[in-house]
Formats: sequence, structure tokens, C-alpha cells
Amino acid sequence: MADKKINSSKRHLTIRHCGRFQQIGVFFVKFFRLFIYQRDWIVLPMAALVGGIVGFVISSYFMVTMEGTMTGAFVLVCICVWNGSFNSIQAVCRERDVVKREHRSGLHISSYIIAHMLYQLVLCLLQTIITLAVTYLVGVKYPSEGMLTKWFLLDFGITVLLITYAADMLSLWISTIARTTTIAMTIMPFMLVCQLIFSGGMIPLPEEVKILTDLTVACPGFKAMAAQTDTNSKPYGSINSMLGTVEGMEFEVRMTVGQILDLLRETDNESIRDLRETEVSTYVTLGEIIDQLITSDQFEELRAENLTGFRTVGDILIIMKEADFMDKYKDMEIGGKTTLGEIIDYLATDESLDELRAKEIVVVTTVGKAMDLVGKNKIRNQIRKRATKMNYHPDYEHSTENILMNWLHLLIFVAAFSLLAVVTLEFVDKDKR
Repeated sequence: MADKKINSSKRHLTIRHCGRFQQIGVFFVKFFRLFIYQRDWIVLPMAALVGGIVGFVISSYFMVTMEGTMTGAFVLVCICVWNGSFNSIQAVCRERDVVKREHRSGLHISSYIIAHMLYQLVLCLLQTIITLAVTYLVGVKYPSEGMLTKWFLLDFGITVLLITYAADMLSLWISTIARTTTIAMTIMPFMLVCQLIFSGGMIPLPEEVKILTDLTVACPGFKAMAAQTDTNSKPYGSINSMLGTVEGMEFEVRMTVGQILDLLRETDNESIRDLRETEVSTYVTLGEIIDQLITSDQFEELRAENLTGFRTVGDILIIMKEADFMDKYKDMEIGGKTTLGEIIDYLATDESLDELRAKEIVVVTTVGKAMDLVGKNKIRNQIRKRATKMNYHPDYEHSTENILMNWLHLLIFVAAFSLLAVVTLEFVDKDKR
């Protein structure tokens, strides 16, 4: 009988003190039972709901403009941190008494945490797939080709998964520190705020606290997303609204007759080319030509042309006719010229007309009309390029090395928080009995 009791006791001890790998399997299965019966699956539809709302909002500007891409990346990082945090913030503290009892009976804390890591990895992977699928369905236009793989969505999905998983491990560590779910849920909002404020993404930070950005999960996550979406090469979209605001502003310009003539010799402008080809061979004095251009129905369409970017041709002609210096030059003969282009060239180059070209004319115009001088699109493109160049950020460089470096940063967080969770939970027996 004594031998039987000893053997029975040995069998009992063998069951209670099974190996580390067996314990990982036991707890891994247990967590999936909790996933079903304690409704932990609720995090998946929540991920779909949040992803759909955010995807719908950012779909019109994400990966279109520089600031739109940065905003979209920041919001997606927020989703990842949010999902990961809610996955495990109560995972340990809600069963702390059970863990303490099992630990006294032979539970290996490392096995328990590894089981949590595997379970949370599956959960984060499902959330990643759901988030990318839902955002794609609501209109977010992802590129097709990736940098590290053939598919952008796979590259981007790895980034989303790593951010979510790193935030998950951070919350798992917090859950090992907090002794109750109330304490854990109290800590979580503070943790989320710190992650987002000190991410270094959209919120400017004083120089003395920027060092804290490297300690947040959101920072390498945001950098990886910004690099993958090639933020640095996107046009600076706010330029359009800024230019639209100032186009109606009036300002005064003082120009000489020579400068106006030089503008009218611009051959790249199609409207000016049409003006220069206009035949005026029947007029022999400068005054007669101006009068005819102002009054003749033949030139009505021509007078409406906004050729110089400041005023219409008709406005410029009237200003020149009413200028005091025209009394001296209106009777000047310019016969033999057959087109306005030839007359303009003659007036712009003849040495005897230097005094005329030096005369100053005051023109009141708008920014929009001034922009027409070289073309609004050309100006906007130049300003966009300059703004894009000025806002270039080396941390968002579109390169595989940069992306891999940020992935490694996130993996270090995963390993560090997991190790801290093991170390912290090893002291579970020191709780008050």
C-alpha cells in the first residue's frame, strides 16, 4: 500500500510539474478557450469597426499628399497601439490569483508568458489582416508593389503587425505589474497618451524631450510607415489652398514700358504668340495703332486677353494711351511693320526709344493675375517642389535599410517587454497572501 501511495504521489507530481514546453501548450489552449467563452473575440469586430471608420476618413488623402500621408500613417499607428493595448492589458492581472497558486505548484513563469506571446501573436495577426482588409474595402488605395517583397500589402502588414504586437507586449508587461484590472485600466490611458504624444510623428516636441521618442512603440512604427509610403516624395498639398487664398489679393506694381515690351516678347506663352501675329500694317504712327487696338471690333477678343499676368491687353493699352509721355511719342512713325510682334520688337530694341522704354507705369493687379504671367500650374509645381524639399525628413527615407532598422527596433521592444513581464511575474509570490 505504501508503494502504491508513493507511485500515486509521483504520478501526481509528474502531472503538476510537467515540463516547460508542455506548460506552454496547456496554457496556449487555455487562452483560446478564454477567447471563446469569455468573449475575448470582441477585439476582432472592434478592430474591423475602427479600421473601417479610419479608412473611410483617410482614404481621400492618404498617400496622395505629404501631410495627408503623414496624418494617415499617424492614425494607423494609433489604431495599432490601441488594438495591441486592449488585447493584453487585463490578460494577467485578471487571473493573478490563479497564476500565483499555479506558480507555487510548479508553474514556470517563462512558459506562461511564452504561451501568452504565441496567443497574442495570433490575435495581432488576425487584427492586422482585418484592419488592412477593411481599410482597403472602404477606399484606401495601397500601392501594388512592395520594397522588401513583391506585395506592398505584405510589407505594410508586417509593419502593422509589429506595431500591434509590440504594444501588446507592453500592455502584457503592465498587466503583470498591476494587481487588479482596475489598476491596469487606469494605467492604460496614460500609457496610450504617452505613446502618441512622444511618437515624434505629428506633434512637435521640445528638443529636450525628443529623446523620449525612441522609447515609444509608436515612434519606429510611424517611421516605418512613413518610409514605406514614401512620404518625402509626396507633394505638399496645402500649397493649393494657400495660393487659392492669396490669389485675390491686390498689390501695386511699377513697371517701365521696356519691361512691358519684354513681357510681350515672350514666345513661350501661346496667348502672346497670337498677339504678336496680329497684322497692323495699315497704321503708321504709334498713337494710331494704340487707338485702333482700343476701339476696333476686330481686336475685341484680343483686348480681353490677360497676356502679361497683370492686366488685359486692353487695360495696358489704355494705361499707355493716358500716360503723359505718350504725348511725345504718339505721332512717332513706325511704318513698314506688318505685325504687332515686329512693332513690339522694334519698340523694345531701337536705341532712339531708350527714353520711352524707361518711362514708368503704375499697374494695380492681383496675385492671381501676376501668377498668370508664367502660369499658375508652373508656379504651384515649383512651390510644391520647394515645400517638399524643405519638409524632407531623413527618418522617413524610402529605403529598405530604413524600414528594416525600424522593424528591428520594434522586435527589440517585443523581446524587452516580454522579458520584463517574465521578471516581474516571478515575484508574484510576494503578493500579500
